Amino acid sequence: MTTTRAVHASRPADTTGATGIPSPRLGTGRRVLRAVALAATVPYLTLKAAWLAGSHIGIPEGSVLLEGGIPVTVANAVTLAMDATVIVLVLALTRPWGRRLPGWLLVVPAYVATGLLTPIALGFPAQALVKAVGLGAGEAAKAGHAPFLESWVFVVVYTGFIAQGTALAGLFVSHARERWGGRRLGAPGQRLPSPTGVVAGAAALAGTVLGAAYVYWAFGGSAGLPDQRVAAYSAETGVVSGAYAVCAFAAAAGALLLARGGARPARWPLALTWTGSATMLAWGAFMLATTFGVDFRAGEPATTVDRLTYAGEMITGLLAGAVLVRHLRSRREG
Repeated sequence: MTTTRAVHASRPADTTGATGIPSPRLGTGRRVLRAVALAATVPYLTLKAAWLAGSHIGIPEGSVLLEGGIPVTVANAVTLAMDATVIVLVLALTRPWGRRLPGWLLVVPAYVATGLLTPIALGFPAQALVKAVGLGAGEAAKAGHAPFLESWVFVVVYTGFIAQGTALAGLFVSHARERWGGRRLGAPGQRLPSPTGVVAGAAALAGTVLGAAYVYWAFGGSAGLPDQRVAAYSAETGVVSGAYAVCAFAAAAGALLLARGGARPARWPLALTWTGSATMLAWGAFMLATTFGVDFRAGEPATTVDRLTYAGEMITGLLAGAVLVRHLRSRREG
């Protein structure tokens, strides 16, 4: 950035915008990431628009989606709007007008996107690997639940989600470094105040308990699960629980490391806390809401353990997120 500013110092035009932040000069890498992120929204937006228009493409007979009525329509409209927001976010991260927006207008949607996309980015490739080595769901497992969507829909949509998440991560990190200073965000520091340490400890405890529960279910544990879900267990479903376990442990470890401070750079604790807390909060809130709305697991109502798990995820995400915010504020104050 110093070299770039020196090269353009003789130009009379102001490139800093209203906030005093230099306007982005995109290299090839960020242009490619922007194109990938925008293109990756097309499959999901197309399917959602088709379903809202009355099409049943990709929805097999017997799917709960065919019986959802107004709740499913509302869910389709909301999720279509959420994916459309990705387009706005990508442009804000790569266009000069994005520098004039308040920081939270970029941070909040990026945080939510991280939370929603991380388990997919971890779980879907793992499921593909499990299938490739012959450990996918057998016939008994497949018969344990009603069809939801055609298999090709998951391939198309989840591949697009992974591309979105990867491209957004690259664009947001680059934007954050230029706007807020990568050295400051990832700087080491002193131990955070005692109240924050208590919050970090609570986040670590909640995240560890959740992570242990997900590991137990990932390896076939059945306590707290309905019989139908136990019967449908396979290595393919187990890796999904494993992905949530990773995120829960990430929130726990990251919160502790940020609160402890120290001489080592905070980049990895920052990344762990951001990713883990976002996943726990976003998916905990989403799944808890679905237990009171449309039941996408046909014939399998949510159990008390389900609701406690989702509430625990939200609590973990909130606690770890609070530590993350305190860390960033302490760096700004410093």
